[in-house]
Amino acid sequence: MYYHASSVGGLQCLKPQISNHGIPYVYFSAKRENTLVYLSNAVEKYCKETGYAPRGPWKKWASYGFTKDGILQLDEYYPDAAVDTYRGVQGYIYSTELLPDGRAFHEIPFTFVCEHAVKGLHCEYIPDAYTAIMEAVENGKIVFRKYEEMGESKLRWLRNTIEKEYGDPASPEEYRYFLRAKFPFLQTNGRR
Repeated sequence: MYYHASSVGGLQCLKPQISNHGIPYVYFSAKRENTLVYLSNAVEKYCKETGYAPRGPWKKWASYGFTKDGILQLDEYYPDAAVDTYRGVQGYIYSTELLPDGRAFHEIPFTFVCEHAVKGLHCEYIPDAYTAIMEAVENGKIVFRKYEEMGESKLRWLRNTIEKEYGDPASPEEYRYFLRAKFPFLQTNGRR
């Protein structure tokens, strides 16, 4: 089976969209639990909740990686980020047994991409993304690391990465708006 997450229900067909990789694809995972993190985008959610309209496509926020055993590891990059991003968010997981033109996308483990529309989908409603993620954590299908559990080297990496992305003139303004709100140290460094 191949799985795809969406905030839109009732779709009969998934069409290729341009993502952070700059190429129009329909993305799938061979693991259902890996799609749960795509049910909400922290940047988009925060901007919508605060009335900030984007000037372009939403910047994807991905605070996950994979363990050496290939299990998705969701990290909180700021306190209560998982609750903030996923609690109360409804969505849909689409699945299909066949992916005729699908090919492995090696940049993300267990990911497959299609350059053409995909039909013949099953749709599963997810009433609360946070609950679904925590169930996957309880079942050992996702590793979850709270912000407070981060080691000093990870926190240093995170701070350096956020400062770099915030200072990058190519970073979209709505992304910088999100970063300012969630990472107060940006304000204390004289960056506004």
